[in-house]
Amino acid sequence: MPPVIFAHRGSSGTYAEHTRAAYLQALADGAEGVECDVHLTRDGQLVCIHDTTLERTTDGSGDVADRTLAELRMLDVCSWKGVGIPAEYGDAAHQLLALSDLLVLLRESGRPIKLAIELKHPSPFGLRLEEALIAFLMDEGWDPESSMLGLVEVSFMSFNPDSMLQLAESVPHHVLCQLVADVSPQEVRDALSFGSIAEGALIAIMQRALKEGEELIDRQEIGIAGPSLQYVRDHPERIQRWIHDGVRVRAWTVNTEEDARFLAGLGVQEFTTDYPARIRLAFEGNLK
Repeated sequence: MPPVIFAHRGSSGTYAEHTRAAYLQALADGAEGVECDVHLTRDGQLVCIHDTTLERTTDGSGDVADRTLAELRMLDVCSWKGVGIPAEYGDAAHQLLALSDLLVLLRESGRPIKLAIELKHPSPFGLRLEEALIAFLMDEGWDPESSMLGLVEVSFMSFNPDSMLQLAESVPHHVLCQLVADVSPQEVRDALSFGSIAEGALIAIMQRALKEGEELIDRQEIGIAGPSLQYVRDHPERIQRWIHDGVRVRAWTVNTEEDARFLAGLGVQEFTTDYPARIRLAFEGNLK
């Protein structure tokens, strides 16, 4: 069986991540699933954006949590990519998506689609983020037993083991995905932007979260492991053990045929990629 392909923040290799254009392109590319990151806005809305701050992917500045959804919609979320948006994908003023907007796009596709939602931590709202997401999905008609919302199958991802444990109270085991990646100096530098915590203390926190996450997977308290590509390369025996034990593995971010070939050889069942059309075509070409 070929792997299930998720479009990472939409077809983010083609258009600016998390935009309407990126997700419409992902659907056009034939992706079986799409991935998004969610934060809470100041007025308690779920918005699709990766970073805690606005500088990298918008013309704004400051924290996402300090803005209302209406204020975020006024920002330019496309120009940084340097790629024009086709008219059929909407104008620049309508590219930022709340989670509700993304759900509309997926429903309008009229076909079965998987939606992988990553809950971003640390969050100034703590585990209120999880509570807000479950409340939103319930209001939309989500079925907690199957994790289906019409034709949309929802799965939940986080690096934070506490997030997984919180979600496990209301979310089926088979759609919980514990993300894992070895702690790198660059990740520490990036994470330091969240506050004034000392670097050594932050490394300890991240390493403890990784260990706890691995233990959740080992005990099969969650059904999906979400390792980075580098983590898979560094720990292939662990990945194969998880697969042998019945855990699904969703690897990120898989952007080349070489990486896809390596992961397929290990038996990895799900890929997250910035280029869903490229990876899908590779498997249609009988990639071994």
